[in-house]
Amino acid sequence: MILIADGGSTKTDWRLLKGGQEYKRIQTTGFNPYLQSGAEIEEILWKELQPYVDNKGVAKIYYYGSGCSTITKNQVVELAFERVFPNARISIDHDLLGAAKALCRNNPGIAAILGTGSNSCLYDGDQITDHIFSLGYFFGDEGSGAYMGKKLISSYLHGELPTELSEFLLAQYPMTRESILDSIYCKPAPSRFLASFSTFILENRKHPFIYQLIMDNFRLFFKYQVCYYKDYKDFKINLVGSVAFHYQDLLAIICEEYGIQMGTILQAPIDGLIEYHKEESGF
Repeated sequence: MILIADGGSTKTDWRLLKGGQEYKRIQTTGFNPYLQSGAEIEEILWKELQPYVDNKGVAKIYYYGSGCSTITKNQVVELAFERVFPNARISIDHDLLGAAKALCRNNPGIAAILGTGSNSCLYDGDQITDHIFSLGYFFGDEGSGAYMGKKLISSYLHGELPTELSEFLLAQYPMTRESILDSIYCKPAPSRFLASFSTFILENRKHPFIYQLIMDNFRLFFKYQVCYYKDYKDFKINLVGSVAFHYQDLLAIICEEYGIQMGTILQAPIDGLIEYHKEESGF
């Protein structure tokens, strides 16, 4: 059996293939080696994945995960997998490569993730040839749900949010200045906390203040993570993630502003990854 996974900081989508066909779908809590230790990752695998999978019957694992961008971090994740799946050959790669394979298959293009976080790369149809080093929610992640959430909460804390939006926000998310700062500076996964306001932003996207926040967010993404690439106008931009999927109409406007052709947009890369690996395996 083959196990394929797309892992984000919030959730991980798993697909188990048997005889080249999809056999089982599983979703677990996400993990990131920059945010969780190997022991914490292993605990998620044991508690949330292993009960639904014959761990000794899995022969191959393809895991594409956020934070899996260096040899050291990949080894942390690989060791956790080895302890849970002792008989499997394990391949650990960055979620960005997984996104590129799912979006572009064997064609060149710009591939980008717009979800809890954001990232982009230039893909030649086989490998990533150039990419932006992700600075995370604190210094970067332009275009992401976490970035929009950060701008929303910052506007609220500074008293810049229109009164009606502040009232809607507190009705949906009862919180205080102290609880917000505690979630950012004291509790784990602050980017997940910031991205949790994505639902509110989506529901109020027609409000002029929110609309401007969204468009400014996407323009910054294009400025720092698309226009960075040489001859970027020669490539289609392909996008994956919940933010990309729900705001594709607004992203089309930004593409037109920058003179870039939009390609494929997916809500999640997992189905594209299944097709990619089925083709690679000859199924």
